[in-house]
Amino acid sequence: MKMMLHARLVLGVFLARPEAANPSLNDRVEELERVVLKQQELLSSQEEQFQETQHMLSDISRAAAEPRRLAATTLPPKVHVIDNTTERAFTDIENLQQALDHTWFILCGAMVMFMQAGFAMVESGCCRAKNVQNILLKNLTDVCVGTLGWWMSGWAFAYGGPMVDGYLENGFIGTDQFFGAGFMSTPKAGMIEPTGAIKSWFFQWAFCGAAATIVSGGVAERVNFPGYCIFSFVMTAFIYPVCVAWTWGYGFLAKDISDVGYMDFAGSGVVHMTGGVGALVGAIIAGPRLGRFDNPDAFNPHSLPLIVLGTFILWFGWYGFNCGSTLGMTTAAKGMMAAQVAMNTTIGGATGGLTVFTLRLALLKKYDIGGFCNGILAGLVSITAPCGNVEVGPAFVIALIGGFLYQGASALLRKVKVDDPIDAFAVHGVCGAWGTLAAALFDWGDGFDLYHGWSGFACAQDASGVCLKGAWGGGMAANVVEVLAIASWVAAWSTIIFLPLRLAKFLRASDSVQEEGFDAAKHSPTKAYAMDESAANTILSA
Repeated sequence: MKMMLHARLVLGVFLARPEAANPSLNDRVEELERVVLKQQELLSSQEEQFQETQHMLSDISRAAAEPRRLAATTLPPKVHVIDNTTERAFTDIENLQQALDHTWFILCGAMVMFMQAGFAMVESGCCRAKNVQNILLKNLTDVCVGTLGWWMSGWAFAYGGPMVDGYLENGFIGTDQFFGAGFMSTPKAGMIEPTGAIKSWFFQWAFCGAAATIVSGGVAERVNFPGYCIFSFVMTAFIYPVCVAWTWGYGFLAKDISDVGYMDFAGSGVVHMTGGVGALVGAIIAGPRLGRFDNPDAFNPHSLPLIVLGTFILWFGWYGFNCGSTLGMTTAAKGMMAAQVAMNTTIGGATGGLTVFTLRLALLKKYDIGGFCNGILAGLVSITAPCGNVEVGPAFVIALIGGFLYQGASALLRKVKVDDPIDAFAVHGVCGAWGTLAAALFDWGDGFDLYHGWSGFACAQDASGVCLKGAWGGGMAANVVEVLAIASWVAAWSTIIFLPLRLAKFLRASDSVQEEGFDAAKHSPTKAYAMDESAANTILSA
């Protein structure tokens, strides 16, 4: 349009001159005007086509983008896509996230499983050489029998659901997925569709085995193998899983006690206190080892090297135990949380060990390596629940107090003549309860008003995203209830299992077997070491 006006203006000025006023020139000007008009019409048509093309491309882009957005937010991702309207394939990012999560679960679960070697070394080292094979047998059995118990019903009671609005429907115990049912499906012949429950089953299985193994140390050197196997199975198939259902399985402790629920990041209460209380009940019902309080020196640990080795193995495995409880490694926040947990765990173990070592030095005027090792474990147990919601300063204080509590509980048990060969209750029961309470007491919320708990680096918030005021009291109440509920449940069911076995003379070994030693009486070969017992005690204690 501007070009046409400009042409007419030039022509008008030209025609206004006298020499331009002749017929032939006018004809040429009219022809030029017609050409300009045609060019203008052509340009207008091309502009309209260009605009229509732009609108068409915009509509296509929106139409193409809408299904992608809808699929990413509403349709479940599958390995095999049968129906595009109800499911979709994993995106490249989701594939990477799934691979990282599965790798993290398997790696950390394997580290927790390797803690069984640590328990075996600590327990066998704490006991006498004549019973080493029997101690190792119980540790092996805990893993194998516990695996079957967890597979048959343990997982189902703990995590089987059904779930309603993200919480366990009945709030008490799961009722689905026995024997791993529902972990995979067959949408079409030749196609198997797996689920994420498989990785969780493996990781949580390792925790289940740890809870059962703690009990074996508390009843060592006087409990018959068949009777112990019965308890180990019930612990892994029923007692421990119900404690998990209440907590990590989103049962009543997660939903009904307060707005923020309980806080037990990696299991001071769920795992360690469960095992510790079971060990205490077993030790009381089984009674002390023959001659334990008549000749205490005869019951000294036969191998400090095994105890130290086992302690280091346990400390190593604790990083899988605690850091793995981030339950994933696909975001920057989870990576940073795992690092925070690792730092707190390290400070906890070191502080607990030095605390007990110093206390024993003050009391005995001599170095106590066994006490040092149990102090490390006491610090690690104390920091297990709060490792994901406290700063490193409070982690130091928590482990320090845990060391004092361990020392006091250990001395008290000896005073009342409860025979706990490895101090399982003092380490795991008392420090497990303390760690659970400390998770709420030292939460890194603002004073005693705001509360973080499971929210990690952010405060617990209401539906509008505002920090909940006064939430600390609710968190503390939930953790107190957790300690009381788990301790009561485990004590009751441990009594139900152990007491009938003791009354039926199926639990406690005879005096003659205890005197001779389980290895000589029950095992082949009859010795754990290819040397006589006195030489073994001399060499391994050096």
